[in-house]
Amino acid sequence: MTEIPLAPVGRLIKKAGAERVSSDASEELARLMEDYAARVAKEAIKLAGHAGRKTVKAIDIRMATETLK
Repeated sequence: MTEIPLAPVGRLIKKAGAERVSSDASEELARLMEDYAARVAKEAIKLAGHAGRKTVKAIDIRMATETLK
């Protein structure tokens, strides 16, 4: 079970152009989104620490996503 609600994930898939979305598809995308978000968060925490901060800022998140490409 994921922490991300499945209804908004299904809406995102529909917004991308899908006519219908199975619950399995929503669950799988939510799982992948959580995995990616956790990797980004871990990298952002490292970047904040390197900058001498305990607070993770938006710039840390942006830089983390660039690092993980």
